Amino acid sequence: MTNGQAPIEKNEYYDVTFEDLTHDGAGVAKINGFPIFVPNGLPDELAKIKVVKVKKGYGFGRLIEIYEKSQYRVDAPCPLFKECGGCQLQHLSYEGQMIAKRKQVQEVLTRIGKLKEVKVHPVLGMEHPWRYRNKAQVPVADREGGLIAGFYQQRSHEIIDMEACLIQQEKNDEVVQVVKKICEKYGVQAYDEKNHRGTLRHIMARYGLVTGEVMVVLITRTKELPNKNKILSDIVDQLPDVKSVVQNINPKRTNVIFGDETTVLWGEEYIYDNIGNIRFAISARSFYQVNPEQTKVLYDKALEYAQLTGEETVIDAYCGIGTISLFLARKAKKVYGVEIVPEAIEDAKRNASLNDITNAEFAVGEAEVVIPNWKKEGIRADVIVVDPPRKGCDEALLQTIIEMKPKRVVYVSCNPATLARDLRILEDGGFQTVEVQPVDMFPQTVHVECVALMSRVEK
Repeated sequence: MTNGQAPIEKNEYYDVTFEDLTHDGAGVAKINGFPIFVPNGLPDELAKIKVVKVKKGYGFGRLIEIYEKSQYRVDAPCPLFKECGGCQLQHLSYEGQMIAKRKQVQEVLTRIGKLKEVKVHPVLGMEHPWRYRNKAQVPVADREGGLIAGFYQQRSHEIIDMEACLIQQEKNDEVVQVVKKICEKYGVQAYDEKNHRGTLRHIMARYGLVTGEVMVVLITRTKELPNKNKILSDIVDQLPDVKSVVQNINPKRTNVIFGDETTVLWGEEYIYDNIGNIRFAISARSFYQVNPEQTKVLYDKALEYAQLTGEETVIDAYCGIGTISLFLARKAKKVYGVEIVPEAIEDAKRNASLNDITNAEFAVGEAEVVIPNWKKEGIRADVIVVDPPRKGCDEALLQTIIEMKPKRVVYVSCNPATLARDLRILEDGGFQTVEVQPVDMFPQTVHVECVALMSRVEK
């Protein structure tokens, strides 16, 4: 590359070999060292591409022809795979996905965390990596006089009408289709985001994998729902597993799905599900892991890394509705959970009570504020567990962990890049990363969860 000029030109064709995948599943090739990102390309494939956009330091291309296919390339089973933005890796065999996800974790630990020697185990995948999601939130639109429900097309707000999603539980597909037809039958109009008119914004279905219980949530722009009683009667009649029908009202011009007001129209406020031997009450707005089968795999690993004997005090930062806390409480002396969302803490307390767990205590607030206060009160943590959002741990929390000097830190992460960054900070603060275990919570997508074990270095 000379004079800052890119060695490629828009609308030109090039032969390339893909070297890697981006974090959103596109193939990465380099032309004279200049990276170009091409959707649907897979590592080790030789292909012809067309350049469609050139930026200062990288470009984007379109796949024209594959000369040599990857040994892991497969035909995507979903007919909407290339249009829908929900899955990114259906064209990569499950074995190939496991290899790519482990490599992604290894690379960011080395590049961002400077952790070259850390053992990264092979990814713990699913025996049947389809039909795993227990929650569907599906936008609704009017099309030629009828209702359609589906997912947004890639990089757009155009809804693709969809009768089945291969990563959803079949029960959720059934619920969405039945509810859509019932609403259509009674003349419910879909929300029009351009004109801010109409009633029905989203249909949501929640399914208890172990209990078989179903919750239907109708997310509407208006409090009024035309023919509400007839709609409820038909839902209950046609879907016998439904235990709860809820309306959430969102009158705002926004892409945020939920509004502030939630009303139970029929049945219970909660449905129930189990992960292992822990029972959870799930409301319309509860955060609950969408792949409970793999959640147990993830939490079993976190529990193994915590190395509890029954004598330890554990702090669970970012505890949510208490999912990890309650697993830990069965093996620990005492667990303290902290979470910034008040409703989640109410759910956590309810779930502790539901399981007769009395050695778990929950507080609302920012972990980096609450945990130092606990320290002042004389609470000493033997183990600290963190399960932060994608942006990773707050820097003040990491400093708090360093100051508290627990024997072990168990870091559960949904973003390998921020995991690597935070492990580096903890390493510089006196901890050593022992090992990292990736877990595939979202097969057919680019996402990978990890559990990392850190031990304090005795000086």
